[in-house]
Amino acid sequence: MIPYFKQKPTALSLFFFAVVGLFIPNRIFAQEIPVNPALLKQKWTAAWVTCPNVPQKAYGVYHFRKQIHLATKPAKFIVHLSADNRYRFFVNGKAVCYGPARGDLYNWYYETIDLAPFLQAGKNVLAAMVWNMGEHATVAQLSNQTAFVLQGDTQDEQLVNTNDSWKVVSNKAYSPCSMDNGQRLKTYMVIGPGDHVKAADYPWDWEKLSFNDAAWLPAEKVAQPEPFGYGTDNRWTMVPRNIPLMQETLQRFSQVRQVSGIEAGSEFLTGKKPLTIPAGKKVSILIDQSVNTLAYPELLVGKGKGAVIKITYAEALFKDGHKGNRNEITGKEIIGNYDIFEPDGQPERLFRPLWQRTYRYIQLDIATKEEPLVIHDFYGRYTGYPFTEKASFSSNDASLKDIWDAGWRTARLCAGETYYDCPYYEQLQYEADTRIQALISLYVSGDDRLMRKAIVDFYNSRVPEGLTQGRYPSNRLQVIPPFSLFWISMLHDYLMHRNDDAFLKKHLGAVEGILNWFDNRIDPAKKMLGPMTWWNFTDWSASFPDMGVPPGATDGHSAIITLQYIYTLKQAAALYTHFHLPARAEACLRTAEELSKGTNLHCYDSSRGLFADTPDKKTFSQHANIMAILAGVVPEKDKQVLMKKVLSDKSLSQATFYYRFYLNQALKAADLGSLYYGELTPWREMLKAGLTTFAENPDPSRSDCHAWSASPNYDFLATICGITPLSAGFETVQIKPELGELSQVSGSMPSPKGEITVVVNRKSKKTGVAAISLPKGLNGIFVWNGKQIPLHEGKNNIQF
Repeated sequence: MIPYFKQKPTALSLFFFAVVGLFIPNRIFAQEIPVNPALLKQKWTAAWVTCPNVPQKAYGVYHFRKQIHLATKPAKFIVHLSADNRYRFFVNGKAVCYGPARGDLYNWYYETIDLAPFLQAGKNVLAAMVWNMGEHATVAQLSNQTAFVLQGDTQDEQLVNTNDSWKVVSNKAYSPCSMDNGQRLKTYMVIGPGDHVKAADYPWDWEKLSFNDAAWLPAEKVAQPEPFGYGTDNRWTMVPRNIPLMQETLQRFSQVRQVSGIEAGSEFLTGKKPLTIPAGKKVSILIDQSVNTLAYPELLVGKGKGAVIKITYAEALFKDGHKGNRNEITGKEIIGNYDIFEPDGQPERLFRPLWQRTYRYIQLDIATKEEPLVIHDFYGRYTGYPFTEKASFSSNDASLKDIWDAGWRTARLCAGETYYDCPYYEQLQYEADTRIQALISLYVSGDDRLMRKAIVDFYNSRVPEGLTQGRYPSNRLQVIPPFSLFWISMLHDYLMHRNDDAFLKKHLGAVEGILNWFDNRIDPAKKMLGPMTWWNFTDWSASFPDMGVPPGATDGHSAIITLQYIYTLKQAAALYTHFHLPARAEACLRTAEELSKGTNLHCYDSSRGLFADTPDKKTFSQHANIMAILAGVVPEKDKQVLMKKVLSDKSLSQATFYYRFYLNQALKAADLGSLYYGELTPWREMLKAGLTTFAENPDPSRSDCHAWSASPNYDFLATICGITPLSAGFETVQIKPELGELSQVSGSMPSPKGEITVVVNRKSKKTGVAAISLPKGLNGIFVWNGKQIPLHEGKNNIQF
């Protein structure tokens, strides 16, 4: 919950809040403000502070305040701040920022903010709302204890340093609710609790100068902050935030879909016509956002003393446990995460949950008592990583625009302070999802900062055996060995798409640790990977009923994972070669060759012309044969025959939405990229079913928004338009359009050197024209029907 500013939330005031309050002009990225070098090398002068006399690791919500006096309005006033678990920071009643960017105790991030735009001559108040979800925290949240810190950058700003001059109070209005989501939805759900807030117990206006904090306690010192690489007793190791602040933008609901207990339309959703719920009523209002979203809902109410408002959020409605068409509501019910707000009868109270909510549908279940309740307004503030859509794609098939839009929406909702696998159920960062979404980020926005943070996060997650954890940050250990291989693939992707050797080189030691883990599990007799520990997830294929683990992964000789290891060894060899480590590169290639021979010998079935999942040749999958193509173990002359069998043989275990990313890569590796357009049926079917984001799996699907299913936003540019880096750092480019049945495509994307634009008009299957524009300093080749045409910077007009 945040306090309500007395003016009505008009479009203008909301814009001011979003742009000025949360995004300080010209200071949106914390890392753009230089940090005092002393704070990077020595103990800070501020203290971590907490609320005294409360359980330090338990659930709690707290408010911190400090008043200061300034002789003049400063030109700049830089501070650094963080909290455990989270905070929302205000200056003179205006929201400034929230954080910290999610990390771990080894890398505890702090924001760097210039407060000058919010300060004034005379009295000022700095205020922070800090909360610790304790035992109810989302799995993505790591923690030491409840604490807050604010450090002035130089001596001029240190009058605001956190110490016992700050005051603090425990907010008794909050308690956790909606803690049984997993049981009610019969699935894995670990996003943390909902908020139950009693307005009568809330310290309204606590963040404003006019508030009397005489009854508050002095903050209690916990420890001195220590920067990364220093300290002897660190509770949190401080590192500067390495991503921008999150976006927050007004988002109005589309319409009211269903009402019971009262007559009501959608007018109150505009904020221009209040809705009054009479006393003694039980009312239910189902609201449709029209698309899936991630936002902070804000409910502005008046009066209604004794009323109880339950706010339930869902991606889709259910009937007998099934979702069906997402647009349909008849006979369906809402089941999902919820918040509860109890008004206190005052004229204007604004409820806002502590953390973001994912929803397409919201249901308000309201029970009033002796006093009517007035709903003045209800809206959301869309939030997420502030990606900017810089790429574009169009074609003669207008339906691809719908896939593009839904895919980008999916990618946006799965990106915050980390990448998310899904925003509704987990909000956890997994390597397999992240690799795909990072490529989408590079192609559509050109922004690589969240990808870099993800690489660092997984690097910091490593267990003593050398593997990365399968998801991170996470307060529960989960090791997925194939995902460690995909982390190496992410490094290779970064190598090809960005020129940043210093960043990559720091992570090479972790590559060696992962490869050693797999090398130690090679069966020397069969020259395949033997038995493996941990969770060897490959895909949610129905043919892999053991939690997505393919045959042979646990007991030994999995063709799929052995082939993935070969694929990764060749990418590792490319990394080592780039960094002038020929001995390591040669060792990778030798191992890859030995495993290739072993897998061919034991798993290739000549009678079917396919790779089996294991040497006993009892099961066959698309996955094994996809990886055989990508690993380069199939002779060039046989690739197309094998790949066509992968597509046509329905007896094979089928790849789901996630693994179809690798199916598409295999199509290109077999020079069958022209078939990609015909493989978009699953995405078309999702849109027909009313999804506005792409689901985790074919129905029945748990998540209606899953990062790995947004891959068309990469493939429309990298496959249909054919734009891929030809050499490391995107120093050169290959344009190899794969139109399939399309006759016209147009696409553009940002590259490190500037925008690349491709327009292709095909007159027949073999002839047509292409107009390609490359930025300064970028050259490459155009490939069509096996022929190569040189490309140069500037405009290239080609007849083929």
